[in-house]
Amino acid sequence: MRDIKILDCTLRDGGFVNDWNFGKGSMKSIIGRLDKAGVDIVEIGFLDSRRTYDPNRSIQPDTESLKTILENTDIKNAIIVAMIDFGTCGIELVEHQTTSCINGIRVIFKKKDCREALKFCSQLKEKGYKLFLQPVSVTGYSDDEMTDLLDEVNKLEPYGISIVDTYGLMHKKQLIHYFNLMDGKLEETISIGYHSHNNFQLSYANCVELIEMNSERSLILDASLYGMGKSAGNANTELIAMYLNRNFGSRYDVNQLLEAIDVDIMKEYAKKFWGYSLMHYIAASNDCHPDFVKTLIDKRTLSVWSINEILGKLEQKSRLTFNKELIEKMYEEYQNVVVDDAGEYIKLAKELGGGPILIIAPGNSIVKHKEEIDKYINERKPLVISTNFVTDKYKTDYVFFGNAKRYSQFYDEIYKDGASAKVICTSNVSESNKFIDFTFNFNSLISREEPIRDNPMLMLLKILVKINVKSAALAGFDGYSYRNADNYFEEYIKFLYCSDDVILRNNIIKNKVKDLKNEIELRFVTPSAYV
Repeated sequence: MRDIKILDCTLRDGGFVNDWNFGKGSMKSIIGRLDKAGVDIVEIGFLDSRRTYDPNRSIQPDTESLKTILENTDIKNAIIVAMIDFGTCGIELVEHQTTSCINGIRVIFKKKDCREALKFCSQLKEKGYKLFLQPVSVTGYSDDEMTDLLDEVNKLEPYGISIVDTYGLMHKKQLIHYFNLMDGKLEETISIGYHSHNNFQLSYANCVELIEMNSERSLILDASLYGMGKSAGNANTELIAMYLNRNFGSRYDVNQLLEAIDVDIMKEYAKKFWGYSLMHYIAASNDCHPDFVKTLIDKRTLSVWSINEILGKLEQKSRLTFNKELIEKMYEEYQNVVVDDAGEYIKLAKELGGGPILIIAPGNSIVKHKEEIDKYINERKPLVISTNFVTDKYKTDYVFFGNAKRYSQFYDEIYKDGASAKVICTSNVSESNKFIDFTFNFNSLISREEPIRDNPMLMLLKILVKINVKSAALAGFDGYSYRNADNYFEEYIKFLYCSDDVILRNNIIKNKVKDLKNEIELRFVTPSAYV
């Protein structure tokens, strides 16, 4: 059997989950158990001069500070390494290996920094360290670029170089392609590593593919306990160890790994989830940086369909480098679907006529003050319009949606058998197989203040002003509070919006309502922060 090593990166990559604050005792316990389990290489953290010394964290400013982590830890078998993200720790902060507590250093670097990073790596090797190269996101390299890099790597003769799948994009075919490319080009003494992310839940399967390959090349598989790591997490140390034990006669003590998970890792998992998620699946399926997806999800206005449509328009060269300005611009362009809505205004004006109108929002007050609302409806017989939600508590004549996500979430309720309410939407909400009765230009209705940009009440009131509605009553527009559960009535909690910028949101909307009162008479049937 060829040489296959497990490199556990729990204390380094796992540190993205808890800001590397494992605690001194847990770090020693984890390292000790990994060593007893027979894990071949243990990565104990980051070297990063931007951080100050903290004995409870697995990120330290220099090699001297790492000694605290290993103090009184009797390492019998494992190679001990740390990682440097090129540019974050100067060579002067790395002592010679003969006085160091670590055996090797892994250097991660971006493609644009390749030349300078390799010079830095050469200096580390001169200081006596086993050298591991970690080029960020190898899927961003063309075959020619990778070949050029491997030529330089051969001159440097590191311990190993890894296939780093930073954004979890690789399926079997791509992985094997990069392995064969490296295997055919590298000197025989250089190991090939694989660092995966579990966006497609393929980390374990891909590791098995490399294990089973017909190759004599030494292999290093990155993994972490319980898959602990940034974003979608990593391959699982315990799973790789189990597979090698069962199929290749390895002797990793999996019980030690499980004990470390139970005692030291599960408490971190309870604080903050890591692993497969919709966001990271979307990012990987679009071959893009996860922050593009996060930015669009955080808008809370887009369906997943819409998010995929936007990401599909990203140029290939821009996908793996996050650009906040670019994605904001693309979001604006996507939302600003222009339709000829002149006829829509005329049609809606005729339907609404001059009668009373009651607009209902999903605030808690529509339950707490149902008696007052029912009284208003019974006395005034208004046309009832709900905004960004549907409820059985009141019979509605129209439903208004300025948010594609909410439209999708309430789709079944909008079009269920017996539903008679007509549907009014802004142009960013796309029609599916059901009919939207009225569509108005999104861009003409939004506010320029970002926190309330697409507030449904304000958008609907602008429509009513444009068709010369003279007055409207409002219920359920309670205003935002810091407790999400206080913002909406119970059945709507599952569609929570947010509780950030509460005071700013309330004040801006209050001022907008004040301005609108010059154009339309507004009566609040229920208590509101906007009065």
